[in-house]
Amino acid sequence: MSEGDLTIHVCTACRRARADLPEGYDQPGLALAERLTAQLKAKGSTIPVLPVECLAVCKRPCTIALSADGKWTYLIGDLDTDTHLDEIVGAAEAYAASANGIVPWKERPQSFRKGVVARVPPLPARQQG
Repeated sequence: MSEGDLTIHVCTACRRARADLPEGYDQPGLALAERLTAQLKAKGSTIPVLPVECLAVCKRPCTIALSADGKWTYLIGDLDTDTHLDEIVGAAEAYAASANGIVPWKERPQSFRKGVVARVPPLPARQQG
């Protein structure tokens, strides 16, 4: 697998309603970023996990983005730290192995098929001159 310059961005501002907590919510992105970093490190992966303040998908916590130079960026919502961690790692590996960032539908984990919020085209290469 060529991890290249892939980065997994994790929204840490997302709030998920939780009646069992005094605040009435939790912030699942905080735990997701930590556990995802640990899981990738345990696999010997060098893919960085970058916590970000907000990915503006507040109604679909927890949200991540997969991005790399010259590749389409995927924004995925409705993820859960306990049930989707392996799927996120698998999807990141498939994304890294792709030429353009587009992962074929059949190769996407179920959570990614359901959770795609957006696929954003890469920026065009700028000519130096």
